[in-house]
Amino acid sequence: MGYGFKIMLDGDYACFTRPELKVERVSYDVPTPGALEGMLKSIYWKPAIRYVIDKIIVFNPIDFINIRRNEVKDKISFTAVKSQMNGKGGDPSIYTSENRSQRASMILKNVRYGVEFHFELTGVKNENETEPEKKHYNIIKRRLENGQCFRTPCLGCSEFPVRSITLVENFDLNQISSSILNMGDVDLGYMSYCVNFEDKGMPLNGDWEHPVFSDKASTVYYRPHMINGIIDVNKYREVMKC
Repeated sequence: MGYGFKIMLDGDYACFTRPELKVERVSYDVPTPGALEGMLKSIYWKPAIRYVIDKIIVFNPIDFINIRRNEVKDKISFTAVKSQMNGKGGDPSIYTSENRSQRASMILKNVRYGVEFHFELTGVKNENETEPEKKHYNIIKRRLENGQCFRTPCLGCSEFPVRSITLVENFDLNQISSSILNMGDVDLGYMSYCVNFEDKGMPLNGDWEHPVFSDKASTVYYRPHMINGIIDVNKYREVMKC
């Protein structure tokens, strides 16, 4: 196992979308490891490391709220963007008044999570690097302590930013809500663990200056239990299914 960290996350809202209910968004009861990995990449990411979620602790009661949101139906056309960049015209714009769609969402509110994680080396490294694990550990630690990020960390969807991230030595389990403790051992069913891309995050052409990535991917599922608010992700990772 690589260098590890423990952090506390707070947010007003969160949505960890169930893939089987994609049109009308419905959140899982608890965060998915993949969503938390994405949140960590907003703080610090390099091709040389990968994040691994080891434990998730749910502190606040699981409380849902229904909302309606305006979403844009279409995506910007890559062909139109490329055409405009080459000076051949084309309009890559999306006009929300023409592409707006109102959808219902069932999301979580007033969330608080403890996340224990570590990182591992991927094998991609600078030839001049010495002690790469220690270097990445110090950078991550400094950025967590200073609240630094290169894009806003979010809780599942970009509309729901993390309110605060706090680096801690240990979790205070006495702060877990009594309603969570009273649930005891909860079988959370099959949940999305992460999305595995065919290229594994590495350029197919081996060129980081002009990378070519694959958009082919498959979702990996696992079946965790939440016991007194604690999800031991590492324990249930052994029974992942595609």
